[in-house]
Amino acid sequence: MFKTVLFPIDQSRETREAADVVTNVVQKYGSRLVLLSVVEEPPPDALSADPMVSPEVVAKLLETAQSLFSGQGIQSEVLERQGKPAFTICDVADEIGADLIIMGCRGLGLTEEGADDSVTTRVINLSPCPVLIVP
Repeated sequence: MFKTVLFPIDQSRETREAADVVTNVVQKYGSRLVLLSVVEEPPPDALSADPMVSPEVVAKLLETAQSLFSGQGIQSEVLERQGKPAFTICDVADEIGADLIIMGCRGLGLTEEGADDSVTTRVINLSPCPVLIVP
């Protein structure tokens, strides 16, 4: 049913919690797992790059995630992209033929403004495939 699962990752607690669901789905369906890290392009007027999104930090994050799944007997592929997170996640899902995107929910509050700015909300609205949000 879910031949290819896309799991966008970052350093959040929600991503770590969603990893258990990813493991269960991938093992149950024998899915191909693709891990994606999206580094948002800094605004042109930014004085310095954010050290939390340096290439070294992203590489370590992907390596750690791949090791976590490998420890569960799951082989995974890793992709690193630069761009607007929601659009990039959806573009990659389309590019790899993902059957499911699994991601953690990082709430920005209950205001309409917060909901509009949420990467999760944008992915749900733009995704070419079903999206499983782990609360």
